[in-house]
Amino acid sequence: MRSISDTIERLSKLRSAHSPSPLFAERLTDLSPFGSNRGALEAKIYIPKGLMPRAPLVVVLHGCTQTASAYDHGSGWSRLADDYGFALLFPQQTRSNNANTCFNWFVPGDIRRDQGEAFSIRQMIETVTSRYDIDRSRIFVTGLSAGGAMANVMLATHPELFAGGAIIAGLPYGTATTVPEAFDRMRGQGLPGTAGLQTLLRSASKHDGPWPTISVWQGTKDHTVVPANAFAIIEQWRGVHGVEHSPATERIDRHQRIVWRGADGREVLELYQLGGMGHGTPIDAPSGYGKAGPYMLDVGISSTQHIARSWGLIASFEKQVNLEPEKSHEPPASTFQSQLSLEKGTGIQQTIEKALRAAGLMK
Repeated sequence: MRSISDTIERLSKLRSAHSPSPLFAERLTDLSPFGSNRGALEAKIYIPKGLMPRAPLVVVLHGCTQTASAYDHGSGWSRLADDYGFALLFPQQTRSNNANTCFNWFVPGDIRRDQGEAFSIRQMIETVTSRYDIDRSRIFVTGLSAGGAMANVMLATHPELFAGGAIIAGLPYGTATTVPEAFDRMRGQGLPGTAGLQTLLRSASKHDGPWPTISVWQGTKDHTVVPANAFAIIEQWRGVHGVEHSPATERIDRHQRIVWRGADGREVLELYQLGGMGHGTPIDAPSGYGKAGPYMLDVGISSTQHIARSWGLIASFEKQVNLEPEKSHEPPASTFQSQLSLEKGTGIQQTIEKALRAAGLMK
């Protein structure tokens, strides 16, 4: 396992690679003012010329060492907004808050309702919603890595705000309160059991209404935020959605998608397992949405398009579903399903490790 100092050093070396590139034009504009801004964040927006009346809003959170503009360029969200007429909000971290521009998903004062960075993002959403006549029933949030973890913070602390969320290589809510704990969780160490994960979620707000749908995206070869976290996020949200371990599976664009449906048959949880992918946002460069680069990985599937489609923001496009098993080093979904069936007294850490060993991801 990498040490904390090694991981920090690697992030620092990559920082320059994520600086805004002079090769692409700035498409985002500043949002100001947006309230007291207790978390001292910056905010960018993209409002397409063809913004529809009562438009949806997507909140997009970049990863460590990235900027809002760099993440937009890599993921293609503003290009998609041009084509389908929805608004975008990009909260942006500052170096004064975090040297590597990571959202502080592990700092207690930044991840509680009405506090710190979470409160600033809430104020941004309220400002954009009021200023541009956004449909409050169609607000969504997504993010990568630390941004994915902060997306989960927003979903947990303000579930009434969001219709859905997509967490890419992120982490479960409330599982770390210090930098060492954050690095441990990224490596899959010390994750709470199912009951602990679900208690953390329920204690984040007093919400008693419908819960946002959750989409989780995870590379099977991610060694920065290991796949154990994806399983833990599913476990964290499975309780409030009232779903058991009985998912359906399919192959999409050569990758595996696992889906949990609620009692009404609606898809409420999904997990994309991206075979052989490391740490980053999956894109499909030929689609025209997104560009490959650091932490923007062209693996033949556009998470941006699939996420937007699942939220009803764009028309359904042809999915490449492979009904025949293909040669792969990934275990069948049934293997994960059976190993993720938690028995009484069995901790999620042990269960996850079994699943990872079966997948060849852990010795």
